[in-house]
Amino acid sequence: MLDDKPREACGVFGIYGHKEAARLTYLGLYALQHRGDESAGIVTGDGKQIRAHKGLGVVADVFTDEILKSLDGHLAIGHTRYSTTGASVAANAQPFVANCKGGPLAIAHNGNLTNTNALRKYLEQRGALFQTTMDSELIVHLAAKSQAETMAERIEDALGQVKGAFSLTFATKDQVIAARDPYGFRPLCLGRLDDAWIIASESCALDIVGAEYVRDVEPGELIVIDENGMHARKPFSAPRRAFCIFEYIYFSRPDSRIFGDYVDRTRRKLGKQLAIEHPADADIVIAVPDAANTAALGYSQRSQGRFEIGLIRNHYVGRTFIQPSQGMRDFKVKIKFNPVGGVLRDRSVVVVEDSIVRGTTLRQLSRMIREAGAREVHVRVSSPPIRFPCFYGMDFQTMGEIIAARQSPEAIRAHVGVDSLGYLSKAGMLAAMPNCAENYCTACFDGEYPLEVEEEMAKLRLEE
Repeated sequence: MLDDKPREACGVFGIYGHKEAARLTYLGLYALQHRGDESAGIVTGDGKQIRAHKGLGVVADVFTDEILKSLDGHLAIGHTRYSTTGASVAANAQPFVANCKGGPLAIAHNGNLTNTNALRKYLEQRGALFQTTMDSELIVHLAAKSQAETMAERIEDALGQVKGAFSLTFATKDQVIAARDPYGFRPLCLGRLDDAWIIASESCALDIVGAEYVRDVEPGELIVIDENGMHARKPFSAPRRAFCIFEYIYFSRPDSRIFGDYVDRTRRKLGKQLAIEHPADADIVIAVPDAANTAALGYSQRSQGRFEIGLIRNHYVGRTFIQPSQGMRDFKVKIKFNPVGGVLRDRSVVVVEDSIVRGTTLRQLSRMIREAGAREVHVRVSSPPIRFPCFYGMDFQTMGEIIAARQSPEAIRAHVGVDSLGYLSKAGMLAAMPNCAENYCTACFDGEYPLEVEEEMAKLRLEE
């Protein structure tokens, strides 16, 4: 796999009140596959017990028709994972299931907690034994130790002790429970399919099962769905909202509705603003597919260059592949992208990219584009330079591995080997966002973290 992109957060899905709960959850996870491809899992409940299946790999590889048939129940939660905390091993696949007071509890988590070390030490001193290295397991231990009467109250008690980003789905044998952290870092929405209620990371997971988007789960909201219907309350509060701006730039699918608006609409605005700030005298505009496609369309609409498909992406790259015994230059990029020579030859080209982390992939892509005959290569990035790591659910590298943390835009231009390089400004980025600009977390660009991070965690990630 290429390691030069921001890595996706996880995807969660939950459904209550449908006889095909497992199959619908499978489809929902399939739509959320872009959010993580390391592992997948589904837990179902039928009112008497829960059943679970999970494994390493993409959704279609983890589940078969026979496995789905075995997952009986009218409720289910599911998870597709990219590991931002905890190793990519089978034990860390989610949903995580534990036996608690009152019955089994399953959890599926999108986000990162920022006080994990203190909580782990606290729980270990009180006899807790951990089965995984995931921060999600901490929530289950805290819920198990709670003296509250109902499972929903125990979960509320547990979440009142954690800090960080969390969009969560829980399952008991007869309930689905969802929660979103009070800052609202990660997206989570509520949908309806006939009499069934659905929770999903993105609305594209509602679309695939034919469900209606109802609304976003509010920051700080706890939702309980059971035989008595859907009940919501807001037990958690924060001084501000901090929606992850990278969900609009890169992570979420363009057909999804998150944070109250459609991703496609916002990405087009980013591309248009980028063309205003960094025009280029070019013949054509191409995207680094797929996340930059919509921004490139926006850029083309505000520039003289017409939009063309200049790079073809291979969507069937597996998690592992055999590398040639004799070194093939740029092999990891070649296996994923191929330039269209008839489009690029003798043309001045604007290449729109959504972000640059290390610069290695873009350097190889620019070389391939030139070798395909492009006369000039101008790179335009639909976000500001990434200069700081993320602590809230994205796997940005440490400071020392982020190229813009140690090099100027001109030095990056020379490194990737292009004729010009232009980043969207922070002000331009925020102007393209729906709702109030103060509602977004921009810490990876400016280092202004909205929520405190444990000292030892910050030291590890912020070191050069």
